[in-house]
Amino acid sequence: MSINNKQLLIELDNLLAPQTVKDYCPNGMQVEGKSTISRLVSGVTATQALIEKAIENHADAIFVHHGYFWTGEDERIVGMKQRRLKRLLEHDINLYAYHLPLDIHPELGNNAQLAKLLGINVTGGLEINNPQSIAMQGELENPVDVREFEQRIAHRLNRQPLVEIGGSHAIKTVAWCTGGGQGYIDLAASQGIDAFISGEVSEQTIHTAREMGIHFFAAGHHATERYGAKAVGEYIASAFGLEVKFIDIDNPV
Repeated sequence: MSINNKQLLIELDNLLAPQTVKDYCPNGMQVEGKSTISRLVSGVTATQALIEKAIENHADAIFVHHGYFWTGEDERIVGMKQRRLKRLLEHDINLYAYHLPLDIHPELGNNAQLAKLLGINVTGGLEINNPQSIAMQGELENPVDVREFEQRIAHRLNRQPLVEIGGSHAIKTVAWCTGGGQGYIDLAASQGIDAFISGEVSEQTIHTAREMGIHFFAAGHHATERYGAKAVGEYIASAFGLEVKFIDIDNPV
């Protein structure tokens, strides 16, 4: 089975609705390649390593969460950017990238997939009056202590999280934002939520956890964002009959 590259763009835009969110990069087709797509590789970031794997797998397209052309970056096509784009263009590979739209999709998004993986029942957005809330909140089926939840994260993400214990309370309510969403901890704490999960941590995040009494888990930017691109790839395979392969280029951050 195959699909036209412009038709796949239409389908992805219909699925992920990039027009509904303000972002820091262009969402959708970032590099145009061959018109007919039958084999696609999905991954977290459009690194040189992922591109080379896509070439090895004779992929016609790549779907990622982290693409190119970020706000404020050097606009010149030199160095690392030139090498990446050169390989895509040499092999006529389409690059599709969706950043915040992939974080917030209610079923296939990074936040939704992380909740599913960790057994969190989603109750809504953390930004209560924002229907496009990037951060989410939910509940565990049964309360667990901090160390038990730490081991659940470590086992299911295959990565030991950084943990800051914010008190003696068990965890029932949880808020989370994958990737670099640690700034939402203040909002989670102000709502009395038991624990907050993100990918990254900042110096001030720890002080918030300690002083506002909320448990904090930094589970890795890459580790928390593996699952959205994988889920969309599986959707594409099922919906359009394409051959899709998720390739995880490990990143300890």
